[in-house]
Amino acid sequence: MKDKEPMSARAPDEVVPVPTGVPGLDDVLVGGYASNRAHLVEGRPGSGKTTLGLQFLLEGVRRGERCLYITLSESKRELLSVADRHGWSLDGIEIYELVPPELSFDPRQQQSLVYSSELELGETVQMVLAEIERVKPQRVVFDSLSEIRLLSQGALRYRRQVLALKNFFLLHNVTALFLDDLTSEQDDLNLHSVSHAVIRLDQLAPLYGAERRRIRVIKMRGTAFRGGYHDFIIRRGGLQVFPRLVAADHHREFRQAPASSGIAELDHLLGGGLDPGTSTLVIGPSGVGKSSLALAFAFEALTRGERALIISFDEAKHVLLARAASIGMNVAHCVASGDLQVEQVDPADLSPGEFAGRVRSAVESDGVRVVVVDSLSGYLNAMPEEQFMLLQMHELLTYLNQQGVITILVLAQSGMVGPVASPLDLTYLSDAVLLLRFFEAGGRIRRSIAAIKKRTGAHENTIRELSIDGRGLRVGEPLDRFRGVLTGIPAFEGPASSLLGQRDDDGT
Repeated sequence: MKDKEPMSARAPDEVVPVPTGVPGLDDVLVGGYASNRAHLVEGRPGSGKTTLGLQFLLEGVRRGERCLYITLSESKRELLSVADRHGWSLDGIEIYELVPPELSFDPRQQQSLVYSSELELGETVQMVLAEIERVKPQRVVFDSLSEIRLLSQGALRYRRQVLALKNFFLLHNVTALFLDDLTSEQDDLNLHSVSHAVIRLDQLAPLYGAERRRIRVIKMRGTAFRGGYHDFIIRRGGLQVFPRLVAADHHREFRQAPASSGIAELDHLLGGGLDPGTSTLVIGPSGVGKSSLALAFAFEALTRGERALIISFDEAKHVLLARAASIGMNVAHCVASGDLQVEQVDPADLSPGEFAGRVRSAVESDGVRVVVVDSLSGYLNAMPEEQFMLLQMHELLTYLNQQGVITILVLAQSGMVGPVASPLDLTYLSDAVLLLRFFEAGGRIRRSIAAIKKRTGAHENTIRELSIDGRGLRVGEPLDRFRGVLTGIPAFEGPASSLLGQRDDDGT
């Protein structure tokens, strides 16, 4: 195959990707903006257009390109203030603060008669073109087209002026971003037809919690892109986009050998352990030991020298570490070394895209091989509607399975004793399901565990007792005299000698 030609050897009008400077956006645009073309970035005030534009120019400065920011809506002082809050320096970026003649305080620019809109618009556009000729930039941000729309006072003249700007940029081999704040009563589709690409930023306000931000590529001529909505955030340092996860685009080879839990009886129950590239749902009422069981798999992975990630929606990080130490799993040193990542998240401030982005980064960048989500009830609260949560979880689980990751999902059922109910049904998405229940025997509350299904191999169809104490987890021998476990009111009718007793001091 012929080697690719260097950039300097390409035709001036050839469209090549130009990096956006926004983490994740290049993935959405499959490389970046099209070079030497005009792109429309639209969104309501406060949606992040100015920040996105500045990141585009800062990336150009890093690459040694000439960059120009033309502003009609914000002053240079305001732009410098925005940059300072993000920790940026705008050195290397030309900022042209365009003041139309009719708004100038210079007496020479004022008339005793009212300015005609035709003259105002013409002079404003000429000032822009003159600045382009002077700087000869390779990247330009024009902020914003709303001022041109107001001066045009008509769709035809507005379209003509935007076309003039677009053709001028194309003639001078400029990659341009037009910012539009959608302040007109009706969104003007004229801009969509003349722009090479249209990118929209949306800001949504849920009934509770932080606002959710989304980005969507509406069109991009002759170039593939990832359609649909993608979540993004604005924090110190700028925008970060979380491309919508498409599991089919991610696959890697991995070993198929089952991974042990470190508990022989539990491995027998599961037919040898958990297989890489599978997801396991641990389901049961609150307090039955779901989180401790999931932690046991993560702890054994750490013992094997692998890395693990625990995403905790319901439990503070220090509480999780204290609980782990109380059952003989001291993982503080693993957290310090980075082998165990414990992410404590607030569902009210986490978007689904950011959640998937954190998991993907841990798997691809940090080499995590075991992922624990505790719990799905908290994750459900982070989603606006259940059906979208199921689609998101399906895509995430498929991705993790194709990466050879062992995924453990914890789902709390409502009710502690008696009949219990699940807030949603994820059993069909899981490759294995472990069911935990309380039961009463000899005047004591005990726990039971059973493997309901396992897609990748055989498993026991027995019910075993689960015990959790200061030395860890124990799983007993199969209990063959249980009745009513699946009804939520299990009853044990066997001899007390078959139940797990308290451990002796020597651990026997």
